[in-house]
Amino acid sequence: MKLGRIHHVAIIVSDYERSKDFYVNKLGFQIIRENYRESRRDYKLDLKLHDCELEIFSGKGHPQRLSYPEACGLRHLAFYVEDIEQAVKELNAAGIKTEEIRRDTYTGKKMTFFHDPDGLPLELHE
Repeated sequence: MKLGRIHHVAIIVSDYERSKDFYVNKLGFQIIRENYRESRRDYKLDLKLHDCELEIFSGKGHPQRLSYPEACGLRHLAFYVEDIEQAVKELNAAGIKTEEIRRDTYTGKKMTFFHDPDGLPLELHE
């Protein structure tokens, strides 16, 4: 089997409108499709950033994500940026707190972390 690129990543969110605002208005994802699923009483939002897609599912009764200690499963999503200092300024101006910029131990590249509204770690990597 020969796999191609990763098509999409899916996440479950606790507050649909808050997460939609975060990913679309603050991070710049474009909406592909937005569907209310009556049978599940939730929304499925398909977003696009360049050639990567993000599926957002909302609903009631999902347990909170375990972050510390880290649980098995998705650890974080990482986004490439050309100018990390500028990206951090833009995130901070939008009210999004970021960690201190540091260098990746193995690549020597600049990186930092921030979180989505549900605490999912997101990384910027230069």
